[in-house]
Amino acid sequence: MHMDCMIKAHELTRRFGSFVAVDGISLAVQKGEVLGFLGPNGAGKTTTMKILTGFLPATSGMAEICGLNVTDHPIAARQKLGYLPEGAPLYDDMTAGGFLQFIAQVRGLSGMAAKEAIQKAAQSVHLLPVLHQPIETLSKGYRRRVGLAQAILHDPDVLILDEPTDGLDPNQKHEVRRLIEQMAPNKAILISTHVLEEVEALCSRLIIIDRGRIVADGTPADLKARSRYHGAVTLEVSTDQAEAARSTLAEMEGLANLEQHESGGLTRFTLFPQAKADLLDPARMLLGGHGITIRQIALEAGRIDDAFRALTHSDAATDADRAEETIA
Repeated sequence: MHMDCMIKAHELTRRFGSFVAVDGISLAVQKGEVLGFLGPNGAGKTTTMKILTGFLPATSGMAEICGLNVTDHPIAARQKLGYLPEGAPLYDDMTAGGFLQFIAQVRGLSGMAAKEAIQKAAQSVHLLPVLHQPIETLSKGYRRRVGLAQAILHDPDVLILDEPTDGLDPNQKHEVRRLIEQMAPNKAILISTHVLEEVEALCSRLIIIDRGRIVADGTPADLKARSRYHGAVTLEVSTDQAEAARSTLAEMEGLANLEQHESGGLTRFTLFPQAKADLLDPARMLLGGHGITIRQIALEAGRIDDAFRALTHSDAATDADRAEETIA
């Protein structure tokens, strides 16, 4: 194992009766890496994270945190780990500060060390104004931030975060992303999210799972390259020139397909190339030569959402949701 490998899974499998929720997942996350863990609802993401964090045993396979087997050394492994679970389960009758004090004690912190850790974590997630409020009175966004504060309280080497920005407003999401970026160089971070803008903003690598299996593993650029939009050209013309533009573009050499959408007096064309044909300059020159004004033109790097849809099933097993509910 690489000396900086901080999260490792080998052939993880989890069955609920005859249903296979996780099917042979292997992964490794290095120090300084932010791994986006993506998949449709019911794909097995939450089950996998529960196994990695030691909250659910695998049917077979092995999981390690900082070289510690989570089954053989559960306490030592969890000391290295910060975990934000789905839904941020909390003790509603405690205040936010009281809950963090409880977590500090569980983590072996006391006295000034506990006080400083609580202050730092609360300040990092902008929780200071509500530390003395009962958790049951807090908004969903503040409850999520309490959950994130407990995950980072002991400054762990590994963070596993299930939908860390769920329930946050745009400003709060930005703050949490900045916090993750600041922590990333010295930690291994695994994030499950459905927000693809977070994936592009935060993650150095992505894994997509579908029906319990890994279907893609690579950088955001790698995933974009698997999109049908990779290498496509998008351009806009005024709608009164759309018919002329379409007939002109349809004759382009190297064009495989042409899509058209209209909005607000403008018509957008997406040009899909044959093989690796370059359509950007030919489209610009062809339309210009016919007196058609291009309002906007760009070469597409690809789209993660498109690759995601191509790699996964939209019906990814509501059975998995029901199976996970049995252990919630």
